[in-house]
Amino acid sequence: MGTAASHLVPEVTKDAVLAAIEVGYRHFDTAYMYGTEKPLGEAVAEAVRRGLVASREEVFVTSKLWCTQNHPDLVLPSLRETLKNLQMEYVDLYLIHWPVAQKPGPITFPAKREDAVPFDVEGVWRAMEECQRLGLARAIGVSNFTTRHLDKLMATATIPPAVNQVELNPVWQQRTLRAYCAEKGIHVAAYSPLGGQNWDGTGNAVMASEVLAGIAKARGKTIAQVALRWIYEHGVTSIAKSYNKERLEQNLQIFDWELTDQDRIKISQIPQRKIVKIDSSLFSQEGEFTSVDPSDFDIVEE
Repeated sequence: MGTAASHLVPEVTKDAVLAAIEVGYRHFDTAYMYGTEKPLGEAVAEAVRRGLVASREEVFVTSKLWCTQNHPDLVLPSLRETLKNLQMEYVDLYLIHWPVAQKPGPITFPAKREDAVPFDVEGVWRAMEECQRLGLARAIGVSNFTTRHLDKLMATATIPPAVNQVELNPVWQQRTLRAYCAEKGIHVAAYSPLGGQNWDGTGNAVMASEVLAGIAKARGKTIAQVALRWIYEHGVTSIAKSYNKERLEQNLQIFDWELTDQDRIKISQIPQRKIVKIDSSLFSQEGEFTSVDPSDFDIVEE
């Protein structure tokens, strides 16, 4: 279950996580940037008190290092702050949120272009490895990394990234990246598995897909279930966000049926479209990048 929300209401997040635990979710995805670490931690603590889970060990928690923290000397202090927010002694997975560094300081969103600074991937990853060695993160990984970014990281990594969390769904299938990660033993996790939150104002291409709607109708499933089943069949972890208990339950009902070969062929032919892009998603469209080359950011690989 994902916890990124455009309008953060901590109590709503806490209640949604509790509802998710009740219906069977055990993996929860947060990030320093989302502001949902505290309510997630409170929900897990309450779930333990209520006996919904026996202990914190029964849940799997992922959090992420934000771009302003993407500096070798800030990684460990940032994870300690995340753990304080979560009221936990460790996270199961800690990710570098983006292959981008911004000047240290308070988070501004979108950030100023001139606040982008060179990303010391080798130094930051060494600090991530230290987090794992100290037991503060059981595993470490990355998010939004292309094969080019991964090549750079893998060239110096002692501990390879366990996971790469990326935008992935039937409308952005990430074939090149999935093949690369499979070869390197990196597990892929999918955010926006149901098409995201219409961030670019052009609608939701997954939920509006006639191909997926046709398959859903024929199978007696929802479009979301078809998309999540397709992702599951590719061995990818879906991080779907819903704060609606009925939809949370529906999103779990994907394990006792399969897509047909015909379904899979139809989905493979869906026109591809990437929504989340570093330049337009993270940075203001005004100003100039003064110390980084923006062409390093948005490398589009189908």
